[in-house]
Amino acid sequence: MNPYAKLTFSLSLVLGTAITISSNHWVAAWTGLEINTLAIIPLISKSHHPRAIEAAIKYFLVQAAASTLLLFSSMINAWHTGQWDITQLSHPTSSLLLTAAIAMKLGLVPFHFWFPEVLQGSPLITALLLSTVMKFPPITILFLTSHSLNPTLLATMAIASAALGGWMGLNQTQIRKVLAFSSISHLGWMSIVLIYNPKLTLATFYIYCTMTGAIFLTLNITKSFKLSTMMTSWTKTPVLNTTLMMTLLSLAGLPPLTGFLPKWLIIQELSKQEMAVPATIIAILSLLSLFFYLRLAYYSTITLPPNPTNLMKQWHANKPASTLIATLSSMSTLLLPLSPMILALI
Repeated sequence: MNPYAKLTFSLSLVLGTAITISSNHWVAAWTGLEINTLAIIPLISKSHHPRAIEAAIKYFLVQAAASTLLLFSSMINAWHTGQWDITQLSHPTSSLLLTAAIAMKLGLVPFHFWFPEVLQGSPLITALLLSTVMKFPPITILFLTSHSLNPTLLATMAIASAALGGWMGLNQTQIRKVLAFSSISHLGWMSIVLIYNPKLTLATFYIYCTMTGAIFLTLNITKSFKLSTMMTSWTKTPVLNTTLMMTLLSLAGLPPLTGFLPKWLIIQELSKQEMAVPATIIAILSLLSLFFYLRLAYYSTITLPPNPTNLMKQWHANKPASTLIATLSSMSTLLLPLSPMILALI
């Protein structure tokens, strides 16, 4: 791709995100979301592979439908209340339509079908953007309207997302699809606590972005796209694969790693709100996700390939040192001792 075109699309992503997260008017927020959608589509389809083109078309259709629903929701609210302010969402029909639109944009169950397919057809760096940056504006809109949303509907969608994300990830061999279902599962955790503690949802999202960023950037260096190539990547970068294993275990939510913190705080918040049953259900469902994270960690460092491969010769392959991966991996595994400071910010 032309560097100038790539720069234009990257700046458009930043601009669209900034417009959405800083706006109070529905039309301005919708404009930012549309800029984001139009900027990411060329990045998805830049390889010109049929799978990438298919992913770009699927992404465009879903996002266009979600944006239409969002605009329709804001128009109904403005018709009944005379308010175009995002925080003044008070009409129940508008609230339901908005929940459906944002769930479609994020890939929450039952609007999740597009997300694994689009991620599988995208390059790893674009898949990272789809899993993190592109979810920030919709989550911000949910944050601003959290007081108006239906708690029962959100809790139901959250538990369904945690269940389906864990269940569907079990039989995947493509790493991008595994990470897509992992994203759906984590979105369930964020959604269930959104109404009761929106700041905790944002903190969970930031920690999730850190861990996912470390994993995608590591996979991009080792060129691991499926489990079979992951088994041989340790011969190329043994140290990097060790940090990848730690980050995967952190994403699974195992103590004493960083990923345990958001799950701990969410279960604590749900218990305070007398939601012990949903908290128990979502905690048990996270065991499904834990299984495929452990399998990925097992393949990345412990399992040896069944036959000698040419990759065995690459013990001393020169790989560029990445400060960003080192920083993200450290944050993904070592932030739990700083939990008092994070709690103070929340």
